[in-house]
Amino acid sequence: MVRRQQLTGIGQPVRRVQRHPDADAPPARWPQTIPAVRQLLAEGLDLGRATVLVGDNGSGKSTVVEAIAEAFGLNAEGGSTGARHATRRTESDLATRLHLVRGIGGARGGFFLRAETMHAFFTYLEENASPSRTEVFHERSHGESFLDLVGDRFFDHRGSPRQGLFVLDEPESALSFTSCLALLGLLGDLLAEPRAQVLLATHSPVLAALPGATILELDAAGYRATPWEDVAVVVNQRAFLADPTRHLRAARLTEASPKGEQ
Repeated sequence: MVRRQQLTGIGQPVRRVQRHPDADAPPARWPQTIPAVRQLLAEGLDLGRATVLVGDNGSGKSTVVEAIAEAFGLNAEGGSTGARHATRRTESDLATRLHLVRGIGGARGGFFLRAETMHAFFTYLEENASPSRTEVFHERSHGESFLDLVGDRFFDHRGSPRQGLFVLDEPESALSFTSCLALLGLLGDLLAEPRAQVLLATHSPVLAALPGATILELDAAGYRATPWEDVAVVVNQRAFLADPTRHLRAARLTEASPKGEQ
């Protein structure tokens, strides 16, 4: 049993995320005021081949995945370990408080697809393209450019999946339903490579259905593993699609309620 536990995570870029031993006690300010961040620093988090973070706005999904990406060495505003694109720093200092336990033989490369900063990142790629490469992301629709980027950076020129840690922060912001399905297929193909690892933050019930992924739901209590069918975004969207009128009526009543009566 002990030997089996020791071998867990071989080949994974990141086996576990935990508080850095040299980090001082976190101050009582953002992002340490987020329950999921407090839990991460107190308990740590074991990562599998694929981990999906879901939760409402403000639950800490982006804060956590951004910090893990930066602690791994990926560019904070998107890109690989070699990207030098930077505009205005908005990330927290959480990355400096994290220690990543690497898997034996795990790849050191990867990519961070951060939807929030993609427009500026596309410009950076176009302005710094090599003479043998043409980057035309701005000539495509937003969703098409996202899928192009995944196909180009997550796979090699032969179409084989690359090794490394691939972090995605709310990529559905640019994607239609069918494009979310296309991305889901690409991530499944990527994970055919044993030394590829995916960490995804999303509001999309489609992307949350990534086969084989551990789903962590973030809320006011922190984070916990949750089956796909029990995740709030899945339950709520199913209920809405079953009876949109009732949900729209409830939304109007909430908007019309005086402050303090909601």
